Amino acid sequence: MNKKFILITGASGGIGKSIAWQLAKEGYSLYLHFHSNEDSIRDLLVELESFKGEYIPIRADLSKQQGVKELCEGIFSLHGIVLNSGRSHFGLISDFDEETVLESVQLGITSPFFIVQKLLPKLKANQSSAIVAVTSIWGQTGAACEVLYSMLKGGQNAFVKALSKELALSGIRVNAVAPGAVSTNMLSQFSEEELSMLSEEIPMGRIGNPEEIAEVVAFLLSDKASYITGQIIGVNGGWYM
Repeated sequence: MNKKFILITGASGGIGKSIAWQLAKEGYSLYLHFHSNEDSIRDLLVELESFKGEYIPIRADLSKQQGVKELCEGIFSLHGIVLNSGRSHFGLISDFDEETVLESVQLGITSPFFIVQKLLPKLKANQSSAIVAVTSIWGQTGAACEVLYSMLKGGQNAFVKALSKELALSGIRVNAVAPGAVSTNMLSQFSEEELSMLSEEIPMGRIGNPEEIAEVVAFLLSDKASYITGQIIGVNGGWYM
């Protein structure tokens, strides 16, 4: 049986690792992109051994212009892309210096654009391919003190909607998963009391877990979602909807 390869950017983070585990369990082989967290990728490779697929780590700094080239040079056969790289940005708009903003835009907007552009011929070579972006609830609603992050995630959502229309006749589906509050390192700066208050704001009464995001990503990559494209799927427990 031919292997189906999926590229996951940001595979060393909490959501990225869960996506990798879910896809490996479903029989995919993976390109596992990371930048600085090599220990996390090593641990992930050990965890995935039992699934007997092919798992290829690729280091690249996607906050830099040359990062896309470094990443794409390691990609051969390809059936799907999960655009998952990102950083959290907390603070007032006046808090951010120019370098931080420019690197964030490169990581969240420019690099995903060029990754898709450069890898599109490989996706078109397959009968059915898919792209899934992991965005955020803040890209749908916006958040004070997260203006930069909201801007980037909103841009990703618009990218998904536009790209899906452009690629539909090529047989390539493009969707996004927009998580709400998820139990990852992004929430590590909050106290237990703050997390408890946050949970109370969510209609389902709890914070989500990375596995719940991963299962939706896997569904959107699969043939079960063969007639779904251009959608931003909120996975948020009913929060801010």
